Amino acid sequence: MIILWIVVILVGVAMIVWGAETFAKHLGGAAVRLQVSSFALALLLAGAEPEELATTIAATLKDAPAIAFGDVIGANIAICLVALGVGAIIAPLPFGKQVMRYALFAFPIGVAAVGFIWDGRVDRIEGAILLGLYVLYLGVIWFVERKPPAMGETGAIEEAEEEIAHGGEQKGRVGKELLLVGAGLVAMALGSVMLVEAVRQITDVESMQSTLSLTVVGFATAFELVILCWTAARKGATEVVVAGVVGSFAYNVTMTLGAAALIRPLNIVDATLLHKPAITMLIALVLVIAIATPKKQISQKSGWFLVASYPLFLAGMLLL
Repeated sequence: MIILWIVVILVGVAMIVWGAETFAKHLGGAAVRLQVSSFALALLLAGAEPEELATTIAATLKDAPAIAFGDVIGANIAICLVALGVGAIIAPLPFGKQVMRYALFAFPIGVAAVGFIWDGRVDRIEGAILLGLYVLYLGVIWFVERKPPAMGETGAIEEAEEEIAHGGEQKGRVGKELLLVGAGLVAMALGSVMLVEAVRQITDVESMQSTLSLTVVGFATAFELVILCWTAARKGATEVVVAGVVGSFAYNVTMTLGAAALIRPLNIVDATLLHKPAITMLIALVLVIAIATPKKQISQKSGWFLVASYPLFLAGMLLL
């Protein structure tokens, strides 16, 4: 029976990855053709990582808070160590002033989020506060840079504007674009439900659910960013792309966790299950900042170091 649920996990992961890629690829074109204002798009898409949000909400609705907590923490560690590491292995990733702002501003928010989850519980009031912290995060970046934050799928909008400006696609395709955006969202939702349910069926022990979500689920929901970094590095990654990836760290510990808590307060019996992973999450971000600061980039050697650090995290999870 466990083999069946492992297959379900693999199918769920595939659906999440396909859905996230399809959503990101076609959202920009549909939004531009619908002539949605850049201001509205920035508010809607800044930092949006729908795959993490869908999985965490699915876990909340299934009354599996250990999976929700684990997904947020595990995804953020995978973003820092694997996504940025893989990108840097392909080509050095720029880490200039813009990216550094995103990372430095994300750290205190990450500390605040860890403070909320330390007792193993996030209620609706705390969830609302986390959402407020994310709005503050966006507002500070917008104020400092005098332009909308370059996060989430906003890069897709810029690419779509350039493509349409050069006559790359016909306006009549808006219906198809919207259909594919919807298909991506449905695939992510179904994949998330399958992933969460498979973990619940494999074990109802809170510690095992936490371990599986910190590793398998967290990596699965962060995989789209791994692909993004890999692709961006091959094309000559810009600072905007790297800033968007780094900014996803703040999105996960605020918007993703906060939205889940608003739907249903999150509460696990053994809060100590989250202590080491939460601290590891903060250390991962600090490690990225420390590595990137001297030369204002993440070099290929540093990329290998980050990726090599990830299995150590996995081993640590198994030993908890």
